[in-house]
Amino acid sequence: MRSVRAGQTGLVGEPWVLHVDLDQFIAAVEVLRRPELAGRAVIVGGRGDPAERAVVSTASYEARAFGVGSGMPLRIAARKVPDAVILPVDQEAYLAASGEVMSVLRARPGATVQVLGWDEAFVGVESEDPESFARDLQHAVLEKTRLHCSVGIGDTLVRAKVATTFGKPAGVFRLTEANWLEVMGSRPTIELWGVGTKVSARLATLGITTVADLAAADPDGLVPEFGPKMGPWYAQLGRGDGARTVDDTPWVARGHSRETTFQQDLTEPGQIDDAVRELAAHVLADVAAEGRPVVGLTLKVRYAPFFTKTYARKIPRTADPAEVLAHALDLVAKMEPGRPVRLLGLRAEMAMPEDSRQGHTPTRSGW
Repeated sequence: MRSVRAGQTGLVGEPWVLHVDLDQFIAAVEVLRRPELAGRAVIVGGRGDPAERAVVSTASYEARAFGVGSGMPLRIAARKVPDAVILPVDQEAYLAASGEVMSVLRARPGATVQVLGWDEAFVGVESEDPESFARDLQHAVLEKTRLHCSVGIGDTLVRAKVATTFGKPAGVFRLTEANWLEVMGSRPTIELWGVGTKVSARLATLGITTVADLAAADPDGLVPEFGPKMGPWYAQLGRGDGARTVDDTPWVARGHSRETTFQQDLTEPGQIDDAVRELAAHVLADVAAEGRPVVGLTLKVRYAPFFTKTYARKIPRTADPAEVLAHALDLVAKMEPGRPVRLLGLRAEMAMPEDSRQGHTPTRSGW
């Protein structure tokens, strides 16, 4: 394992955390494959058919200008931009393009790379001029892959991640302890990495609506609402503090999940059972490849017209598919009877190896 810790004096220069985020990644990959789409509104989602139930995976900046965003139902996106080019998701193409980008990042002298997903990674470097390093990195990625990226520079992982949003598209921005509140103080808490709609609403009930409010909050005062671990963590997040180490230890998945959106609502118990059995088969195949037992299950249900609920339970450690399926069907019994179902998802949480590096940075659920 190699790591770079910001805030410590290095031999080459001051250590920095860079967050590299590929601009409109999936749409950009599709445009590379189809140059005639450059400058057009491109939407990628599902099987590329807005008549089917599917959501937008990504949209080009031209489509975003009309209000199209990730997670929007594809039919609504098509209605917003009638002349958009709508394409099916091609995961293999995106994985291949992502691999090329990460190889470019790893080839930079002195860089430590921590991959966050297809389209983003932290890069730890020691440099007297991190902006120049970031621009050189952008140039290398563009030259090798023909993809543009934005780079956030920070003295913590959180600040680097947030800084990227100010650099988009294809720019560079630096956020440190010195300018954190100047830049972020008046902004709503939902703009912080790791704060979603529900958490920001809960913070608002405590009178905390801005980043500055959260930065000034007493960590102990957040404990009654968020607990002894997350309360102080949210206060730290408001200050932009946190981990300073970019760590290239391979990421270890906590679990695997699959979900299906049905073109016709499921209305019969037998249909739901069959759908969960099929989901479980796929999830268990993914889990088996990991070689770790299952310790928890979550069933995601989207009832018609569009209400989502999850049902979760811890289970005794097991690698037996029959036992896992039995527990999954127990969760089905908790569903609201007689209510049409438009989506089902199943997630299996696995036991973690002792040497995994969980809790290093803010994470988001697979759902």
